Amino acid sequence: MNPVLHIAQRAALSAGRILLRHFDHLERLNVTTKQRSDFVSEADVQAERDIIQTLRKTYPNHGILAEESGEQPGQDDYQWVIDPLDGTTNFLHGIPHFAISIAFRHKNRLEAALVFDPIRQEMFTASRGASAQLNDRRIRVS
Repeated sequence: MNPVLHIAQRAALSAGRILLRHFDHLERLNVTTKQRSDFVSEADVQAERDIIQTLRKTYPNHGILAEESGEQPGQDDYQWVIDPLDGTTNFLHGIPHFAISIAFRHKNRLEAALVFDPIRQEMFTASRGASAQLNDRRIRVS
């Protein structure tokens, strides 16, 4: 497996556990508004923080572009792009359709990405030069 995807999967699984804990207790969740109809919850922030910590342990010099905390420049041409809770509105309304998205790029060229649905435990992955996969099984797209 692609080493960056392996780390991204670990980060997504950990963040998924955080989101599921909050999803079970939405009534206790603190929510703020970034812009009209654009919400951020403590679940978003905690999941993002967890993802960044996981990535930084292995790749401390890589840049980060994250939905909640913004851009953190790195010391090289590598960057992680993170949406810790894609589908915040669904999440906040108790609709079980949301995901974690993590992408990795080098010199602005996408090299690998994943989308993880913590409700269904579905991990979609793809990397340059390799097949797309769902839970480590090759998938074909038309």
